[in-house]
Amino acid sequence: MVDKIFYPQPIMPAGPSREGEKPQRAGQKGQATFKELLENHIAAGGIKFSAHAQQRLTSRNIQLTQADLAKISNAVERAARKGSSDSLIMMDNLAFVVSVKNKTVITAMDESNMKEHVFTNIDSAVII
Repeated sequence: MVDKIFYPQPIMPAGPSREGEKPQRAGQKGQATFKELLENHIAAGGIKFSAHAQQRLTSRNIQLTQADLAKISNAVERAARKGSSDSLIMMDNLAFVVSVKNKTVITAMDESNMKEHVFTNIDSAVII
């Protein structure tokens, strides 16, 4: 008996497959993964998302478009010009706490998670 585990093994999406059709992995045939989109945006001088912020976006089902990312990046640049180091960015019904110096989103909240309306450890706020 062989007790070997080969790591990493690709995880294939669940669902019906057609006879002879090879399952697609994320990022194939023109589909960019979130990681690829994020890395491309960062390479273009955009913002980064901390692991905590990425967790919050996923758990709170917050979907950001390229236009949203551009707005947040613009808000971070405006805060940087004013000398901010940690800023609260309010966009529609979303709030982001951002490290302006690192251009990194620290956490993200939707309206239902802003019940207390108290934000700490910030020195500025940008409303877009």
